[in-house]
Amino acid sequence: MTYSPQRPGARRKAAWLGSLAALSMILPAATAGAAFGATAIPGADPTATPGSFSEQNLAADRTENNWFYRIPALAHLGDGVVLASWDARPGSSADAPNPNTIVQRRSTDNGETWGPLTTIAAGHIADAGGPKYGYSDPSYVVDAESGKVFAFFVYSKDQGFHGSAFGNDDADRQVISAAVVESADGGLTWSEPRLITDVVKPGADRSPEAGDVRSMFATSGEGIQLTRGEYKGRLIQQYAGDVQQADGSRTIQSYSVYSDDHGATWQRGEFVGSSMDENKVVELSDGRVMLNSRDSSNGGYRKVAISTDGGHSYSEPRQDKNLPDPTNNAHITQLHPGAAAGSADAEKLLYTGANSQTGRQNVSARVSCDDGATWPGLRTIRHGFSAYSSSTALADGKIGVLYEGNYTDSMPFASFDEEWINYVCAPQAAEDFNADPGTTHQLPVTITNQEATAISGSLKLTADKRFSANTVEIGELAPGESRTVELDVKVPATANGSYLLQTVFTAADGTEAQGNVRATVAGQEVTGLEITGTRTDTDRDLAANPYAAGEKVPYSFKVTSASNIAQWVVPTEGNFAPFAAKPVGEASPAGNCRYGNLAAETSYNCTTPRHTVTDEELLDGFFTPLTTWTSGRIGVYHDVVDSYEIVGDEVDLLARAPKLEAASGAPELQDLDADGHASVGDTVTHVVTLQNTGNVRLTAIAGDHAVAGELAAGASVQATVTHTVTAEDLAAGELAERTLVFTAANGATALEAAATLGGIELVQVPGEDATGTPAKAVLSHDNGQDTGLSDGDYRVTMDLTWGTNATSFTLYENDVAISTQQLAANTPEAQQAFVAVTGKPNGTYRYRGELANAAGTTETATLVVKVRDANPAAPAISLEGTKFADSYTVHTNLWQGTNATGYTLYENGIAIDTQDLASATPAAQKAETPFTDKAPGTYRYVAELSNAAGSTRSKTLVVTVK
Repeated sequence: MTYSPQRPGARRKAAWLGSLAALSMILPAATAGAAFGATAIPGADPTATPGSFSEQNLAADRTENNWFYRIPALAHLGDGVVLASWDARPGSSADAPNPNTIVQRRSTDNGETWGPLTTIAAGHIADAGGPKYGYSDPSYVVDAESGKVFAFFVYSKDQGFHGSAFGNDDADRQVISAAVVESADGGLTWSEPRLITDVVKPGADRSPEAGDVRSMFATSGEGIQLTRGEYKGRLIQQYAGDVQQADGSRTIQSYSVYSDDHGATWQRGEFVGSSMDENKVVELSDGRVMLNSRDSSNGGYRKVAISTDGGHSYSEPRQDKNLPDPTNNAHITQLHPGAAAGSADAEKLLYTGANSQTGRQNVSARVSCDDGATWPGLRTIRHGFSAYSSSTALADGKIGVLYEGNYTDSMPFASFDEEWINYVCAPQAAEDFNADPGTTHQLPVTITNQEATAISGSLKLTADKRFSANTVEIGELAPGESRTVELDVKVPATANGSYLLQTVFTAADGTEAQGNVRATVAGQEVTGLEITGTRTDTDRDLAANPYAAGEKVPYSFKVTSASNIAQWVVPTEGNFAPFAAKPVGEASPAGNCRYGNLAAETSYNCTTPRHTVTDEELLDGFFTPLTTWTSGRIGVYHDVVDSYEIVGDEVDLLARAPKLEAASGAPELQDLDADGHASVGDTVTHVVTLQNTGNVRLTAIAGDHAVAGELAAGASVQATVTHTVTAEDLAAGELAERTLVFTAANGATALEAAATLGGIELVQVPGEDATGTPAKAVLSHDNGQDTGLSDGDYRVTMDLTWGTNATSFTLYENDVAISTQQLAANTPEAQQAFVAVTGKPNGTYRYRGELANAAGTTETATLVVKVRDANPAAPAISLEGTKFADSYTVHTNLWQGTNATGYTLYENGIAIDTQDLASATPAAQKAETPFTDKAPGTYRYVAELSNAAGSTRSKTLVVTVK
């Protein structure tokens, strides 16, 4: 990960891109803006055991009307007859007053197969025949006693929920109305809509009084029929309405609309709660009715209330912290309809809804074993986006769930048995807690056995990339027994805000139960994003159908928050279009990847980008995604907190098959001294041919010898490999066969090719006195003798004063050969050789010589040379000018010594002037820097002289300007 020197930092390719920016201490969770965390138990594949699970999309066919599908409703009529209905919305997924239609599919085999799409109530798009109207938000109510089934929904004209006026005149096009239809033949045919607006929307005119309803809708899904107690047989459908209060304000309240005469007439119950929304009811084991509501104020949990009078009135709603919710329509129903009142099965309830507090995602099934007091059972039906759901018990012990997979053409029907939920009735309870980042909190957790037999197992936190805890073994718990144990919860150092954690108990038989607890951490703000991407047309066969220049490659980005605050995300540039955008709130091209409010630790996908293929990219067979992204705090859209330069993984444009091959020609001896035989200093050459035998361009071609930098597919290049003959080679009488490895790359793919260089015999003629090795020679140097300075420029001399001569001389510096010379042999006369050494930095250098002839080699003694004056001599810095004046000149003088080749003047630590200098060691050097109109202040100057060996600085000159 690389950071640019300026804020915001640029982060390049990384698997995880985040910044730990300790910008401020954020105390309350609401201030921190930390999103609530999702709490689904990991179990990625819903089709995995135990139990059985199947799923099919009932809404894949949008018909020729180009409908957008939303708002599911589901009901089981008995004997395997199942009805599924939803909104068919023309032109877009918009709510009423879009002229929507209620459509339906019907199954007679418990949801295994489904009949064709039919219409319950058809909307009308405005035309010459009349104005628009529509029907939205279906909900079934099944009357098992009469055999009828009812469907409730909104009837809209010119206004929807948000725009409706007070009043209940169905002829008023500004008033939203309520409709109900009924079927006596199991949903095969339906009556004409009957309007009950005057019942469900009190207030006859536009002058509201307390209790008048401005707007309302039937909650989609399914209502109930009571089967126990005083109100047995009552039909109940839930509504939500915007109700006028006595103080003149309005709030959304829930209420039941019920019938005691099998739907002939309907009555409205009392309003309940505030900031309510879509709500459902379920009959409890003792005949009471529980209301379960979405919270329109986004409180993060469901609201529940209890009725003891058959749904006419309810207790004051309370939050159920067992049921996190992102302000979404969910469903609650009996897991075992028909179970005997007061029995254990009668107390079991099923809840389906989005298991998240940050977004409509992770639709899950939950089970309560105690009439909704706790919800230990949990399994995820759909990971990722999933919204409204409606659920019902089917025949043969199956459960059906119809839910939104998207807002266009996905209405999956999931069917599973009770075993699939894999639950044990063992709820856990723990107190919410506060903690500091980076600490360990001892969390008491109480687990209760609600099963009829003893259980045992282990308790821990759900796997989480942030919080962790130890695992506690739970010994045998008798039926009804509760036990409190302690988890050591490790709070991450980056935590800040409010987090919903999940405890999970795993019984010895593998069944599970869960509980929720909230941790509030006063920590530091953390920002960051994780950005990944992929080509989306992965089913394209690149071998049979490679891309061509000008084609557009579809690509999808996934942007995940690694932050504990909400952030905006704006891509600013990249090799995609559409992609980039202007700041949040400003007009930008359609299809861009901007996101205005990314909650902490959530993600979004952008599937619109397209990359246009170029000719150059086709030569390589791939392109590399290059994008720049910015992010910042919500509400401050021009203040970039972080910037990211993302280099994505290579995207293939064809079926790449890179390949490099290497082959060598025969060796040739180059007789450089023209003596007719092999001698030290001659060369042996091989011509190596490199060929690109793949289908893509190769780059970065390299080896022990220089070769071409790149090769197009099918191209080749030749390189001459040269070896200089040494005394050791001559002594061996041959240059042996060896292997030379060449490397190349096609993007991130590294390649190798090996060439075998053939061996060659080195034919040689013995020199004078070939039976004797060279005599001993002496090394000397003149460092400090030429200029009086040990400055790193000197000459090393080899003297062989008398004896057997050498034919070559090699000088080693610190055991590395730096020079080899051929010598004329004239035994026993003297021989001499010189090697110039330049630019040595300060240090100690050890030299040895090696003299060679056909009979062998002789080494000299080691010569030690110490370089002390390689760096420039110390400069003197001075000021020319009047004291405190705003114009002056800074002079730098090197009076004598090793010269510099460069001059830099620093003012208050910042380089402000650089000059090149002519070196003439040991002569004097000077440089000057003039200043004019300097602002009042104190300035500290340091001069730095440099050469190849290093640099030397002056003392500090302080100048005050007044």
